[in-house]
Amino acid sequence: MIKNIITCFLFAGSIPLSAQTIHGKLVDEKDQPLPYANIVLLSLPDSAFVTGTMSDENGSFALEATTTNQLVRISSIGFETIYKSINPPDLGIIRLVSDVQQLGEVIVKGSLPITRMKGNAMVTSVSGTVLEKAGTTEQLLDKIPNVTAQDGEINVFGRGTPEIYINGRKVRDLTELDQISAENIKSVEVINNPGARYGADVTAVIRIATKKVEGEGFGFDNRAMFQYNRDWSALEQFNFNYRKGSFDLSGMIYGSRSYGWSSKDFYQDTYLQQYWRQESTVFTDGTDKRLGAQLALNYTFDENNAIGIRYGYDKTPANTMNMILHTQVFQDQEPTESTYSPNLETDKDDTHQLNAYYTGKINDWNVDLNLDGYWSDIHKENDIDEVTRIPNQAEETRTVSSFNDVSNSLYATKLILSKPVWDGELAFGGEYTYTNRGNLFINPEGILNDDNSRIRENMGAVFAEYGKNFGKVQTQIGLRYEYTSSDYYVDGKRIDEQSKTYNNLFPTFSLSFPIQRINIQLAYRTDIARPSYWDLRNNVLYANKYTYETGNPLLKPTLTQNVTLGATYRWIQLTTGYNRIKDKVINVTSLYDEENPTIMLMSLANAPTYDKVFAGLTVAPTIGFWRPQWRFQVTKQWYTTQTPQGPLKLNNPMGTITWNNNLQLPWGILLDVDFLYKTKGDIQNGRFLKPSWRADLSLQKSFLNDNLTIQLDAWNVLDSYKRSFIMYVSDRQTMQMDEHSTHCQARLTIRYKFNASKSKYKGTGAGQEQKSRM
Repeated sequence: MIKNIITCFLFAGSIPLSAQTIHGKLVDEKDQPLPYANIVLLSLPDSAFVTGTMSDENGSFALEATTTNQLVRISSIGFETIYKSINPPDLGIIRLVSDVQQLGEVIVKGSLPITRMKGNAMVTSVSGTVLEKAGTTEQLLDKIPNVTAQDGEINVFGRGTPEIYINGRKVRDLTELDQISAENIKSVEVINNPGARYGADVTAVIRIATKKVEGEGFGFDNRAMFQYNRDWSALEQFNFNYRKGSFDLSGMIYGSRSYGWSSKDFYQDTYLQQYWRQESTVFTDGTDKRLGAQLALNYTFDENNAIGIRYGYDKTPANTMNMILHTQVFQDQEPTESTYSPNLETDKDDTHQLNAYYTGKINDWNVDLNLDGYWSDIHKENDIDEVTRIPNQAEETRTVSSFNDVSNSLYATKLILSKPVWDGELAFGGEYTYTNRGNLFINPEGILNDDNSRIRENMGAVFAEYGKNFGKVQTQIGLRYEYTSSDYYVDGKRIDEQSKTYNNLFPTFSLSFPIQRINIQLAYRTDIARPSYWDLRNNVLYANKYTYETGNPLLKPTLTQNVTLGATYRWIQLTTGYNRIKDKVINVTSLYDEENPTIMLMSLANAPTYDKVFAGLTVAPTIGFWRPQWRFQVTKQWYTTQTPQGPLKLNNPMGTITWNNNLQLPWGILLDVDFLYKTKGDIQNGRFLKPSWRADLSLQKSFLNDNLTIQLDAWNVLDSYKRSFIMYVSDRQTMQMDEHSTHCQARLTIRYKFNASKSKYKGTGAGQEQKSRM
């Protein structure tokens, strides 16, 4: 018996090893986790490829060896390639060393070309690069390939406004991007064509991962901002976090006073039996005072399971806008009358948001559950005292006032389940949202119709998604079904024509693979853009006696089919795409009164189906202390519209050239010098008539071991940014807008932090599309 047992052990040692798991963790020279490195298993002695994988966001990896006679090769762009024996199978922590090459007097570090492909995402590593010193997260995003971030507006080239997530949690207020310094960011993922787990209205996704913060106790991160542009704006923000063991409490309190202004000229041409022209000068300025608070509780049971709740409150106690509108009316080039229309608008609003979540792992199942509530009340008052002057007649005065109350409520839930299946990952789940929006509009003078309308909407969605790697080829395929039922009420009565039901299927597909050192990504997606509730309203607003504005309850959603192709090679990124766009919502006009051709009604309509292509190239090398970035982007559409002169093809391409420069100066001073140039060209039913450009500067210096940071920003320093745009709004009218420069703006930001731990909150939120429509 003993002899037989010994014989079995000896025989077992001579046969191939069965599925031994080789695992380890990669770090860089600063002991920071190294994600997205290539780990390949090679057979000996011929070095033939056996299998491969990539390190995850924590630098960890695992793969299966089939025999003891194999070798692991580890490589990453900018680091020296190393080889490891698979005995023992636990390779522990592996530190990769930067690959530094000498070019004359300039040292180029290979680790600084930091954008690479990962599945359906373009991943930019921030940790350990010069991007850590970009300033706020918004300023960081403006330096990410194919992303622009200016004045609180984030845009992914060719795809529009993205959904943004920080550590898996949906960002609801973009001012949050100013609350996190770039030095706390580990990586940024940009997804041009999101998978089926995202709503069909989501055209792009940006996922931000922060560094893991060690330690416990109380910490805070304060920010004070002062900005000047004709008048002062200021913000004071206090962020705190308390962490003890598995418990995490975080919060934020802020107050702000913002001032803004603009100056524009409008030219409206109407072609009837007579030629009418209106020339208007509009000056607008106003202040916006806001208060807000946020509190989040989080408890982490273990590395896989966490639960939490977050409450947010925003209040606008006083928002005031002053608009002065001068209009001159011409009939067949002869002046007939003019108006002076000062407009005072005030509004107040209160918003409450509540999110609860559970994220965890049960056996092989990953669970992501979110419950959301959203409530807001908005009250607006508008007063216009208008004076009309007609040659050889006495002045006429007219007062137009209005009161508008809007109430919103939303309840939503979202569940995503996923597990490993057939060496890949299967994910499926669903989402349900109920919204109730009321709109009450009153015009005491009876010039405009009152409105008492309500929209109640139920939206449900289910999806399934599967991703799998075939060697170096990564694939993902998904399908999403959405059902929407919308009931439109006027004075409590359901209006059948304006009540709608939609059933839509949205397929998604992505494929990524390497060719030599070039990484390729191909993706397809169908998405939808539903009109906002404001666009669906029925009431008419009064600008002056010549211009009224309204919504359109009969608008259809916009459906777009998208194909994108991307490629990366070292510090070069290329993105191209094609869009087939159906029922795009555009601005149109009509005569408000056929007997009075001077009155124009601005409204919205669905455009005919048209095609668009786009291409963008980003070149971002690093040369010593200088990190330049050049972006070349162009879009071209095939769009035909009706004009007073007949059909017009708006097919002219439009391009953008960006040149950003980051300089690391002595004494730890960081200098950014950025230039932006936009060509003329066509977009939807409009045309930019001349190019525009601007130059921006930023200077930053940190003190007290980076706990105190002072940053000075200046935009449009040469007062050069001016735009001229014409819209072909009907077969009888055109509108042209000339926007004057907003002059140079300067902002000083002071940030002080102490033991600033980041919240562990992992809620992703539900009902995001409906919230944005409110």
